[in-house]
Amino acid sequence: MRDLFDRIIENKGPLGRWASQAEGYFVFPKLEGPISNRMKFQGKDVITWSINDYLGLANLPEIKQVDADAALEHGAAFPMGARMMSGHTDYHEQLEQELAAFVNKEASYLLNFGYQGIMSAIDALVSKDDIIVYDVDSHACIIDGVRLHVGKRFTFKHNDIDSLEKNLERATKLAEQTGGGILVISEGVFGMRGEQGKLREIVALKEKYSFRLLVDDAHGFGTLGKTGAGAGEEQGVQDDIDVYFATFAKSMAGIGAFLAADQEIIDYLKYNLRSQMFAKSLPMIYVKGALKRLDMLRSMPQLKEKLWENVNALQNGLKERGFDIGTTSSCVTPVYLNGSIPEAMALVKDLRENYGIFCSIVVYPVIPKGLILLRMIPTATHTMEDIAVTLDAFSSIRERLENGTYKRLSAAVAAAMGE
Repeated sequence: MRDLFDRIIENKGPLGRWASQAEGYFVFPKLEGPISNRMKFQGKDVITWSINDYLGLANLPEIKQVDADAALEHGAAFPMGARMMSGHTDYHEQLEQELAAFVNKEASYLLNFGYQGIMSAIDALVSKDDIIVYDVDSHACIIDGVRLHVGKRFTFKHNDIDSLEKNLERATKLAEQTGGGILVISEGVFGMRGEQGKLREIVALKEKYSFRLLVDDAHGFGTLGKTGAGAGEEQGVQDDIDVYFATFAKSMAGIGAFLAADQEIIDYLKYNLRSQMFAKSLPMIYVKGALKRLDMLRSMPQLKEKLWENVNALQNGLKERGFDIGTTSSCVTPVYLNGSIPEAMALVKDLRENYGIFCSIVVYPVIPKGLILLRMIPTATHTMEDIAVTLDAFSSIRERLENGTYKRLSAAVAAAMGE
């Protein structure tokens, strides 16, 4: 028998093994100053492309005033207790009603956090006899939620409707044996690739198969659709999404999330969603703050218009310069390059130190070995100057990557790590 911690000490995992080189710079970096298009990193001004403040709400004076007033009136604790016991208020109900109306559903239910909330929702929606069919590229919160399911589950290839249908056939046969139902899970926008889930095509399969659809629209809510109601509105199938999920951590620049569905389903979730039943209610600072943010999202369409002006300028500029941005159809802007992890570290350090560009870096095991993904999030606060400077910087770093500069710079790191 070995000590439980032996494995942890010996093997820190595929990302943890880089901690001594990466922590504080490539991972767990500290961005300082007001949330905006330009912030400070290690004392230097940088253009920030890694903040999910899509609509630029985070630092608006009217938003900060509402947050401050709520904090002054209620403090950070009120209401105390879980919603079911002592943490329920008129404001929580008001926010739920307004959210439901905005996404065209009968009812909604507030969640303290998106990650735990959708995990718990998946757990509550299915029993051991039910079958889950979900996109293989689903976010980690969905993967972890599916892991809670003690019944059968199938993955379908990313955005591959033929693969989905094959798995629906398998799930249907199994459901006939177990007496259960089928839950299909996709995302409105896949946060790494930026692709919208093929919701229209998924919904069309309801004519042939019996299933319910859960959509995680964290990146689509507030950014897609005529009113900003998300990917379902964008694709004209919002009514056919059975359970709609979105978070406040992106376009709403806050904390919290919500589920929206028919009243009967929300009533069930209120009494069976363990992550909320046994957790403290969302504090009033965030509830009143979300009400103000939702109001601005609805009443200021110019924020979304400016966001998409920037998105189009950045993405078109990258494509014109020959960069591979995949098949994104959202604000999420991935830039794919070929290179090793040490090269990626050298490249990103060059971007930050010499070009004043801060964007997120994604490497193996999140994406295949040999690929570098620079993930960019345009917001309404970015300027055309930010975009022009960034495009020039990306052209320069690509040239340095291709001529071997980063390979030479990273040789010492690679040797030290045994790569």
